[in-house]
Amino acid sequence: MQQDLAGRYALVTGAGAGIGKATALTLAARGAIVGVNDLRDELVTGTVEAVVATGGHAFPVVKNVSTRQGVTEAVNTVCEKGGRFDILINNAAWVRYQPVQDIAPETMDRMLDIGFKAVIWGIQAATAVMDRARGGAIVNVASTAALRSAVNSIVYSGIKSGILGITRAAAAELGARHIRVNAVCPSAVPTEGTIRNRNEERDARRVATTPLGRLGTVDDIAKAIAYLASDDAGFVTAQWMAVDGGLTFTNI
Repeated sequence: MQQDLAGRYALVTGAGAGIGKATALTLAARGAIVGVNDLRDELVTGTVEAVVATGGHAFPVVKNVSTRQGVTEAVNTVCEKGGRFDILINNAAWVRYQPVQDIAPETMDRMLDIGFKAVIWGIQAATAVMDRARGGAIVNVASTAALRSAVNSIVYSGIKSGILGITRAAAAELGARHIRVNAVCPSAVPTEGTIRNRNEERDARRVATTPLGRLGTVDDIAKAIAYLASDDAGFVTAQWMAVDGGLTFTNI
């Protein structure tokens, strides 16, 4: 694989499993030195070991990114490790699907803290340490739920729609500093975290209505993120990319 990210320091939040872990592996395979963030030591250790096993470079960043302090500490850990900060992947999320009548304040607050506020705090912390001449890249993980919504997803869809707004606004503000801000919108991807919301019947229905005839994988999403983080996307900012096999914008 190409080494176009060699020497760049990246932080991937929520990288202990799923899309985050795959992204850490993909960025490292392209030469980046990756700060692996998650809340649990064993998850972070597992991803770091997986990166090292494939010949890449990674180090643990065990911080709680549901708070501004935690996000800032995570970013600063990466910066202190390498003396620079180049790439931020805002991937962490905590999700519950509930009918409107069942939404509790504590559920909404946790989803907002991790999935929405942490994106803004991450952008704030990253831009404070990114080199003013060199700039950097920020990729926010949204969802096709920002584009088309299902029942019981009012909070989740609202958060992911908000991430697209954050992405555009941050790109407008930070472009003069050579900082690009983009988003990916994955469709339903089988991961450890999504298993509670999936079943064979639902997966079969998704496959049947997806032009490419399969579910996406974490590697599909990770490769899209790596592209947006790389110089190949050097003139791409304020954009979102649906990585969904054509599901969202077709009707088959």
